[in-house]
Amino acid sequence: MTTSELTRPRAPERAPETKATRRRVMGAGRQMHAGPLTYVVLTLFALGSLAPLVWTAIAASRTNQRLAEAPPPLWFGGNLFKNLETAWEQASLGTAMLNTTLVAGSITVGTVLFSTLAGFAFAKLRFRFSSALLILTIGTMMIPPQLAVVPLYLWMSDLNWSNQLQAVILPTLVSAFGTFFMRQYLVQALPSELIEAARVDGASSLRIVWHVVFPAARPAMAVLGLLTFVMAWNDFLWPILALNQQNPTVQVALNALGTGYIPDQSVIMAGALLGTLPLLIAFLLFGKQIVGGIMQGAIKG
Repeated sequence: MTTSELTRPRAPERAPETKATRRRVMGAGRQMHAGPLTYVVLTLFALGSLAPLVWTAIAASRTNQRLAEAPPPLWFGGNLFKNLETAWEQASLGTAMLNTTLVAGSITVGTVLFSTLAGFAFAKLRFRFSSALLILTIGTMMIPPQLAVVPLYLWMSDLNWSNQLQAVILPTLVSAFGTFFMRQYLVQALPSELIEAARVDGASSLRIVWHVVFPAARPAMAVLGLLTFVMAWNDFLWPILALNQQNPTVQVALNALGTGYIPDQSVIMAGALLGTLPLLIAFLLFGKQIVGGIMQGAIKG
Protein backbone atom coordinates (compact mmCIF):
# COMPACT_ATOMS: atom_id res chain seq x y z
CA MET A 1 0.00 0.00 0.00
CA THR A 2 1.47 3.35 -1.01
CA THR A 3 1.83 6.46 1.14
CA SER A 4 -0.83 8.33 -0.86
CA GLU A 5 -3.27 5.51 -0.25
CA LEU A 6 -2.59 5.62 3.47
CA THR A 7 -3.13 9.41 3.75
CA ARG A 8 -6.18 9.50 1.48
CA PRO A 9 -9.34 10.13 3.57
CA ARG A 10 -11.75 7.25 3.55
CA ALA A 11 -15.31 7.73 2.43
CA PRO A 12 -17.83 7.32 5.24
CA GLU A 13 -19.43 3.93 5.33
CA ARG A 14 -23.08 3.86 4.26
CA ALA A 15 -25.59 2.44 6.64
CA PRO A 16 -27.21 -0.78 5.47
CA GLU A 17 -30.37 -0.14 3.53
CA THR A 18 -33.53 -1.42 5.17
CA LYS A 19 -37.14 -1.60 4.01
CA ALA A 20 -38.09 1.47 6.06
CA THR A 21 -35.19 3.47 4.61
CA ARG A 22 -36.07 2.41 1.07
CA ARG A 23 -39.72 3.33 1.67
CA ARG A 24 -38.76 6.83 2.90
CA VAL A 25 -36.47 7.42 -0.09
CA MET A 26 -39.13 6.29 -2.56
CA GLY A 27 -41.78 8.48 -0.94
CA ALA A 28 -39.63 11.60 -0.55
CA GLY A 29 -40.44 13.00 -3.97
CA ARG A 30 -43.96 11.63 -4.17
CA GLN A 31 -46.88 14.02 -3.73
CA MET A 32 -49.23 13.10 -0.92
CA HIS A 33 -52.90 12.64 -1.79
CA ALA A 34 -55.83 12.84 0.58
CA GLY A 35 -58.22 9.94 0.83
CA PRO A 36 -62.00 10.05 0.29
CA LEU A 37 -62.66 10.35 4.02
CA THR A 38 -60.58 13.54 4.17
CA TYR A 39 -62.65 15.16 1.43
CA VAL A 40 -65.89 14.14 3.15
CA VAL A 41 -64.78 15.66 6.47
CA LEU A 42 -63.56 18.87 4.80
CA THR A 43 -66.82 19.18 2.86
CA LEU A 44 -68.87 18.81 6.04
CA PHE A 45 -66.78 21.44 7.81
CA ALA A 46 -67.12 23.83 4.84
CA LEU A 47 -70.89 23.38 4.71
CA GLY A 48 -71.14 23.89 8.45
CA SER A 49 -69.11 27.10 8.20
CA LEU A 50 -71.24 28.46 5.35
CA ALA A 51 -74.58 27.54 6.95
CA PRO A 52 -74.97 30.73 9.07
CA LEU A 53 -74.15 32.97 6.10
CA VAL A 54 -76.56 31.11 3.82
CA TRP A 55 -79.32 31.27 6.43
CA THR A 56 -78.74 35.02 6.84
CA ALA A 57 -79.17 35.49 3.08
CA ILE A 58 -82.31 33.31 3.05
CA ALA A 59 -83.85 35.20 5.98
CA ALA A 60 -82.98 38.54 4.36
CA SER A 61 -84.88 37.54 1.23
CA ARG A 62 -88.11 36.68 3.08
CA THR A 63 -90.75 38.61 4.97
CA ASN A 64 -91.02 38.84 8.73
CA GLN A 65 -94.30 36.93 8.65
CA ARG A 66 -92.79 34.03 6.72
CA LEU A 67 -89.85 33.78 9.14
CA ALA A 68 -92.31 33.39 12.03
CA GLU A 69 -93.99 30.39 10.42
CA ALA A 70 -93.03 26.76 10.95
CA PRO A 71 -91.18 25.14 9.32
CA PRO A 72 -88.79 27.99 8.49
CA PRO A 73 -87.93 28.70 4.85
CA LEU A 74 -85.03 26.75 3.39
CA TRP A 75 -84.65 28.63 0.10
CA PHE A 76 -84.40 32.21 -1.09
CA GLY A 77 -87.41 34.47 -1.52
CA GLY A 78 -88.04 37.55 -3.62
CA ASN A 79 -87.67 40.36 -1.07
CA LEU A 80 -83.87 40.49 -0.81
CA PHE A 81 -83.24 43.83 -2.55
CA LYS A 82 -86.27 45.45 -0.88
CA ASN A 83 -85.05 44.44 2.58
CA LEU A 84 -81.50 45.52 1.77
CA GLU A 85 -82.76 48.96 0.74
CA THR A 86 -84.89 49.24 3.87
CA ALA A 87 -81.99 48.30 6.13
CA TRP A 88 -79.65 50.70 4.31
CA GLU A 89 -82.04 53.61 4.82
CA GLN A 90 -83.21 52.85 8.37
CA ALA A 91 -79.74 52.29 9.82
CA SER A 92 -77.88 54.92 7.74
CA LEU A 93 -75.46 52.20 6.71
CA GLY A 94 -73.70 54.44 4.19
CA THR A 95 -72.35 56.69 6.96
CA ALA A 96 -71.81 53.71 9.23
CA MET A 97 -69.71 51.81 6.69
CA LEU A 98 -67.62 54.88 5.95
CA ASN A 99 -66.99 55.39 9.67
CA THR A 100 -66.22 51.71 10.22
CA THR A 101 -63.80 51.64 7.31
CA LEU A 102 -61.97 54.64 8.77
CA VAL A 103 -61.97 53.19 12.29
CA ALA A 104 -60.99 49.64 11.31
CA GLY A 105 -58.37 50.86 8.83
CA SER A 106 -56.75 53.21 11.36
CA ILE A 107 -56.73 50.56 14.08
CA THR A 108 -55.27 47.99 11.69
CA VAL A 109 -52.46 50.26 10.47
CA GLY A 110 -51.61 51.40 14.00
CA THR A 111 -51.71 47.92 15.50
CA VAL A 112 -49.58 46.35 12.75
CA LEU A 113 -47.02 49.18 12.83
CA PHE A 114 -46.62 49.49 16.60
CA SER A 115 -46.83 45.73 17.22
CA THR A 116 -44.11 45.08 14.65
CA LEU A 117 -41.82 47.68 16.18
CA ALA A 118 -42.46 46.45 19.72
CA GLY A 119 -42.15 42.81 18.66
CA PHE A 120 -38.82 43.55 16.98
CA ALA A 121 -37.56 45.28 20.12
CA PHE A 122 -38.52 42.36 22.35
CA ALA A 123 -37.17 39.78 19.89
CA LYS A 124 -33.81 41.22 18.82
CA LEU A 125 -32.83 44.20 20.97
CA ARG A 126 -31.23 43.92 24.36
CA PHE A 127 -32.30 46.49 26.92
CA ARG A 128 -32.90 46.65 30.64
CA PHE A 129 -36.07 45.00 32.03
CA SER A 130 -37.00 43.62 28.61
CA SER A 131 -38.19 40.31 30.07
CA ALA A 132 -40.22 42.03 32.79
CA LEU A 133 -41.84 44.35 30.25
CA LEU A 134 -42.70 41.39 28.01
CA ILE A 135 -44.29 39.54 30.92
CA LEU A 136 -46.22 42.69 31.85
CA THR A 137 -47.42 43.06 28.25
CA ILE A 138 -48.61 39.46 28.14
CA GLY A 139 -50.24 39.88 31.55
CA THR A 140 -52.49 42.65 30.24
CA MET A 141 -54.12 40.07 27.96
CA MET A 142 -55.53 38.36 31.06
CA ILE A 143 -57.48 41.43 32.18
CA PRO A 144 -61.11 41.38 30.97
CA PRO A 145 -61.76 44.36 28.68
CA GLN A 146 -65.01 45.09 30.53
CA LEU A 147 -63.00 46.29 33.53
CA ALA A 148 -61.53 49.14 31.46
CA VAL A 149 -64.87 50.47 30.17
CA VAL A 150 -65.64 52.89 33.03
CA PRO A 151 -62.18 54.53 33.35
CA LEU A 152 -61.87 54.61 29.57
CA TYR A 153 -65.23 56.34 29.23
CA LEU A 154 -64.26 58.91 31.88
CA TRP A 155 -60.98 59.53 30.06
CA MET A 156 -62.75 60.11 26.74
CA SER A 157 -65.20 62.47 28.46
CA ASP A 158 -62.33 64.49 29.94
CA LEU A 159 -60.88 64.82 26.43
CA ASN A 160 -64.30 65.88 25.06
CA TRP A 161 -64.19 63.00 22.59
CA SER A 162 -67.61 61.55 23.30
CA ASN A 163 -69.49 60.53 20.13
CA GLN A 164 -66.33 61.03 18.05
CA LEU A 165 -64.45 58.39 16.10
CA GLN A 166 -61.10 59.05 17.77
CA ALA A 167 -62.64 57.78 21.02
CA VAL A 168 -62.90 54.35 19.37
CA ILE A 169 -59.59 54.50 17.48
CA LEU A 170 -57.12 55.71 20.12
CA PRO A 171 -57.60 53.05 22.87
CA THR A 172 -57.01 50.18 20.42
CA LEU A 173 -54.03 51.43 18.40
CA VAL A 174 -51.69 49.08 20.30
CA SER A 175 -52.38 45.40 20.94
CA ALA A 176 -50.68 43.17 23.49
CA PHE A 177 -51.58 40.14 21.41
CA GLY A 178 -50.11 41.77 18.29
CA THR A 179 -46.88 42.56 20.11
CA PHE A 180 -46.51 38.99 21.38
CA PHE A 181 -47.47 37.56 17.99
CA MET A 182 -44.88 39.62 16.12
CA ARG A 183 -42.23 38.94 18.73
CA GLN A 184 -42.68 35.19 18.40
CA TYR A 185 -42.51 35.38 14.62
CA LEU A 186 -39.45 37.62 14.42
CA VAL A 187 -37.46 35.45 16.84
CA GLN A 188 -37.38 32.73 14.16
CA ALA A 189 -37.85 34.66 10.90
CA LEU A 190 -35.26 37.41 11.39
CA PRO A 191 -31.63 36.25 11.82
CA SER A 192 -29.59 38.38 14.20
CA GLU A 193 -26.66 38.14 11.77
CA LEU A 194 -28.68 40.06 9.20
CA ILE A 195 -29.19 42.94 11.61
CA GLU A 196 -25.51 42.96 12.55
CA ALA A 197 -24.51 43.00 8.88
CA ALA A 198 -26.77 45.99 8.28
CA ARG A 199 -25.19 47.81 11.24
CA VAL A 200 -21.69 47.04 9.93
CA ASP A 201 -22.72 48.55 6.58
CA GLY A 202 -23.62 51.76 8.40
CA ALA A 203 -27.43 51.48 8.30
CA SER A 204 -29.33 53.51 10.88
CA SER A 205 -31.98 51.97 13.14
CA LEU A 206 -34.78 53.44 11.04
CA ARG A 207 -33.26 52.06 7.85
CA ILE A 208 -32.81 48.62 9.43
CA VAL A 209 -36.47 48.59 10.43
CA TRP A 210 -37.63 49.70 6.98
CA HIS A 211 -35.34 47.56 4.81
CA VAL A 212 -34.71 44.52 7.02
CA VAL A 213 -37.41 44.09 9.67
CA PHE A 214 -40.51 44.97 7.63
CA PRO A 215 -39.66 42.70 4.66
CA ALA A 216 -38.94 39.79 6.99
CA ALA A 217 -42.12 40.38 8.99
CA ARG A 218 -44.41 40.92 5.98
CA PRO A 219 -46.23 37.54 6.18
CA ALA A 220 -46.96 37.93 9.88
CA MET A 221 -47.97 41.56 9.37
CA ALA A 222 -50.52 40.46 6.76
CA VAL A 223 -52.03 37.88 9.11
CA LEU A 224 -52.12 40.31 12.04
CA GLY A 225 -53.63 43.01 9.81
CA LEU A 226 -56.51 40.80 8.71
CA LEU A 227 -57.24 39.57 12.23
CA THR A 228 -57.16 43.13 13.57
CA PHE A 229 -59.39 44.45 10.78
CA VAL A 230 -62.01 41.76 11.42
CA MET A 231 -61.97 42.39 15.18
CA ALA A 232 -62.23 46.16 14.72
CA TRP A 233 -65.04 45.82 12.16
CA ASN A 234 -67.07 43.53 14.46
CA ASP A 235 -66.38 45.38 17.70
CA PHE A 236 -69.60 46.30 19.48
CA LEU A 237 -69.15 46.86 23.23
CA TRP A 238 -66.95 49.95 23.23
CA PRO A 239 -68.40 51.65 20.11
CA ILE A 240 -71.98 51.36 21.47
CA LEU A 241 -70.83 53.20 24.61
CA ALA A 242 -68.60 55.78 22.94
CA LEU A 243 -70.75 56.63 19.86
CA ASN A 244 -74.38 57.36 19.09
CA GLN A 245 -76.73 56.86 16.14
CA GLN A 246 -75.73 60.20 14.61
CA ASN A 247 -72.13 59.06 14.13
CA PRO A 248 -72.21 55.25 14.28
CA THR A 249 -70.11 52.33 13.17
CA VAL A 250 -71.76 49.39 11.42
CA GLN A 251 -72.42 47.41 14.60
CA VAL A 252 -73.90 50.46 16.35
CA ALA A 253 -76.09 51.18 13.32
CA LEU A 254 -77.31 47.58 13.13
CA ASN A 255 -78.35 47.82 16.77
CA ALA A 256 -80.98 50.38 15.72
CA LEU A 257 -82.66 47.83 13.44
CA GLY A 258 -83.64 45.67 16.39
CA THR A 259 -85.77 48.32 18.09
CA GLY A 260 -89.55 48.48 17.94
CA TYR A 261 -92.51 46.57 19.34
CA ILE A 262 -92.18 43.80 16.72
CA PRO A 263 -88.69 43.84 15.22
CA ASP A 264 -88.56 42.97 11.54
CA GLN A 265 -86.19 40.01 11.51
CA SER A 266 -85.86 40.02 7.73
CA VAL A 267 -84.64 43.63 7.74
CA ILE A 268 -82.24 42.86 10.60
CA MET A 269 -80.81 39.94 8.63
CA ALA A 270 -80.50 42.15 5.56
CA GLY A 271 -78.52 44.69 7.58
CA ALA A 272 -76.30 41.94 8.99
CA LEU A 273 -75.69 40.69 5.45
CA LEU A 274 -74.67 44.18 4.32
CA GLY A 275 -72.34 44.52 7.31
CA THR A 276 -70.69 41.19 6.48
CA LEU A 277 -70.08 41.86 2.78
CA PRO A 278 -66.91 44.01 3.24
CA LEU A 279 -65.28 41.23 5.27
CA LEU A 280 -66.15 38.66 2.62
CA ILE A 281 -64.66 40.90 -0.08
CA ALA A 282 -61.48 41.34 1.99
CA PHE A 283 -61.13 37.56 2.35
CA LEU A 284 -61.70 37.02 -1.36
CA LEU A 285 -59.10 39.63 -2.32
CA PHE A 286 -56.40 38.83 0.23
CA GLY A 287 -57.20 35.27 1.29
CA LYS A 288 -54.36 33.72 -0.71
CA GLN A 289 -51.79 36.13 0.76
CA ILE A 290 -53.07 35.52 4.28
CA VAL A 291 -52.95 31.73 3.95
CA GLY A 292 -49.47 32.02 2.43
CA GLY A 293 -48.34 34.13 5.36
CA ILE A 294 -49.71 31.63 7.87
CA MET A 295 -48.03 28.71 6.11
CA GLN A 296 -44.73 30.57 5.81
CA GLY A 297 -44.85 31.40 9.50
CA ALA A 298 -45.58 27.77 10.35
CA ILE A 299 -42.61 26.57 8.29
CA LYS A 300 -40.26 29.13 9.85
CA GLY A 301 -41.52 28.27 13.31
